[in-house]
Amino acid sequence: MTAWPSFGLRARLLFAFALLCVATAAAVAGGIYIQARNAILQRTQDAAVQAVTSRLAALYPLPSATPDLTGLEKIATAAADQNSFAVAFYGQTHSPLPPPPLAPPHGPPVGYERPGRPAPGVGLEIISPRLRQVVAGGRTAWQRVVWQGEPFLVIGTPLLIIEQDRTTRVSGIEVYTARSLLAEQRSIDGLATSAWATGGAALAFAVVLALLATGGVLGPVRELGRAARLLGQGEMRTRIAVRGSDELAEVARTFNTTAAELERHVEQLREMEADARRFVADVSHELRTPLAALAAVADVLEEQAARLPEPAGRAARLVSQETLNLTALVNDLIEISRFDSGVAVLALNQVEVAELVRASLRVRGWSQSVDTELAPAVTARLDPRRVDVILANLVGNALRHGEPPVSVRLHADEHWITVEVRDHGPGLDEAVLPHVFDRFYKASAARARSEGSGLGLAIARENASLHQGQLTVTNAPGGGAVFTLRLPRRAPDPHQGPQ
Repeated sequence: MTAWPSFGLRARLLFAFALLCVATAAAVAGGIYIQARNAILQRTQDAAVQAVTSRLAALYPLPSATPDLTGLEKIATAAADQNSFAVAFYGQTHSPLPPPPLAPPHGPPVGYERPGRPAPGVGLEIISPRLRQVVAGGRTAWQRVVWQGEPFLVIGTPLLIIEQDRTTRVSGIEVYTARSLLAEQRSIDGLATSAWATGGAALAFAVVLALLATGGVLGPVRELGRAARLLGQGEMRTRIAVRGSDELAEVARTFNTTAAELERHVEQLREMEADARRFVADVSHELRTPLAALAAVADVLEEQAARLPEPAGRAARLVSQETLNLTALVNDLIEISRFDSGVAVLALNQVEVAELVRASLRVRGWSQSVDTELAPAVTARLDPRRVDVILANLVGNALRHGEPPVSVRLHADEHWITVEVRDHGPGLDEAVLPHVFDRFYKASAARARSEGSGLGLAIARENASLHQGQLTVTNAPGGGAVFTLRLPRRAPDPHQGPQ
């Protein structure tokens, strides 16, 4: 099924109003036009028939039932007036054409509207054989015809002989008058013009009404749309002015109620989130002191583990490793809390990026495990510590969860540097990709079980965003995951605040 074109609400309302107006105006004006046309023509023909029969009634009694050409001419002259011409027939004889006036009907008149135009020629051709046949039968009849481009009303009436016993019979004398309907046609044409003008005025009026109606309807709708957009952008205090008591006012009230409830819930969620972040930050800072003591003890145990019996040595090494893991988790939580509280800032320096990448790999002992393809002489104004954190998380993630070879590529343009870290493992499941940078998310279903905190990639993305850069991940066509870091070559000036 063919769909309707997607027009706006204003266009559809205008079209509906205009269509309704045109249909109504056409129906009303058309009906009035037809009624007026029929009334004009009926009144004209009735008056003409009455006038002809009245003039012919004055001829009675007829001087002769068998008139000659002169008698027929007198009858035709009596039947015609200044607006018509007439002809009288008796057998094959008829009065000259065009004479003036004509005479009366007996019995109900019968009218025939002859379609088309009669053949041009002498005036007698305006009288059709059908009309003559009806009149010869003793009945008065009329016919509207177009002759030589002009409308005419042709009236035919027989003259009857009244016997002594008051019975009548056909005398054989037929009288025909032809009257121009040009004036009536002009009146009818004027009615048609008025009907078109009325329809046009009604259409213009309907368009004005449609514009007013659409303004009254679409104004609140546009306001509702604007308020919904603001609400979607986080403006929880957005409200709509309620006007009147109609359906649109009810929609506005419902929107305001919904927005108020949404604002209340959002405020509650924000408060809960702030409490949770504050709790994490407080706990993380409080754990640093006991963890420092635990780390010192764990170092001693680690040193003595080789001299302890095997169960005790294994337990000492486990305590040392878990203490290191717990320390890393607490440090990550503290770092995340700084991003959440907005106090994390950049300490910018002009650095040679390739050397920064090599140093990050060398410090962690990854130089031999990672293939590098680094563009030389690429400098940028960055925070070296935070970029090092990003690289450590990306490369460490690839080495732990991917498969070799792991590669790091660096290239740059005039405004941006791009670092790509790729492994050649099975890649990430499509369901995992949107959540890779979520906090505490571990893609255990796609890769080996992680021993990290689940915050490394989240911290890496926060550091990229702090540089006003981007960190994204995709699956490489040949297999493996590709993390792409894009940073501006000149990061924005840092905000003043504690690190």
